[in-house]
Amino acid sequence: MTQHPQHSRLLELPVVAVFDFDGTLTHRDSFLPFLRFLLGPSRFDGGLLLMSPVLIGYALKLIANWQAKEALLKFFLGGKSQKQLNQIGEQFAVQQIPKLLRPEGIQRLQWHQNQGHLTILVSASLEIYLFPWTKKMSFNQVIGTRLETDSGVVTGRILGKNCYGSEKVERLKAILGNLNQYCIYAYGDSRGDRQLLDIANYPYYRTFETI
Repeated sequence: MTQHPQHSRLLELPVVAVFDFDGTLTHRDSFLPFLRFLLGPSRFDGGLLLMSPVLIGYALKLIANWQAKEALLKFFLGGKSQKQLNQIGEQFAVQQIPKLLRPEGIQRLQWHQNQGHLTILVSASLEIYLFPWTKKMSFNQVIGTRLETDSGVVTGRILGKNCYGSEKVERLKAILGNLNQYCIYAYGDSRGDRQLLDIANYPYYRTFETI
């Protein structure tokens, strides 16, 4: 059987596997568990109550994703030491992230790594806990949402853009350059991953196909 020219070309390209984090490699969101880990249950629950108008506005699509996230960041993290948050992020990566993981997602990641593929995590989650976790998991690159700091203190604002939607693709291009030079596998689970899945040669939405 003659191979399709497009398929033959893909076989010659370096392979990149791009993973979303929340809901793809994990079975739930990681941002709120991180805040709870940082603050403790009582302060976290009280803070959520005070921020409920923002959360309701986001749920009703009256407030944009990045605006709701930045409001929570300012409320919960604004004024905290960057050094302290980095330490908490490392502790969260070791103690809590393993409890959130989907075994089938980690198996897929390890399959790509065993094939020698470049593996990249692209997530709207915070880099302060993604960095230590991805280092442990041997990812080649991690792209996440960054926190703005001023003299070692977190302002609560997002540095640049929230790594969501089209920003995921733009950040991926910043690392890889021309995406047509790669055979891309992409894994996602939400509307925030749509643009990422659109540029993939092999998109996987809420599934890990048996290999």
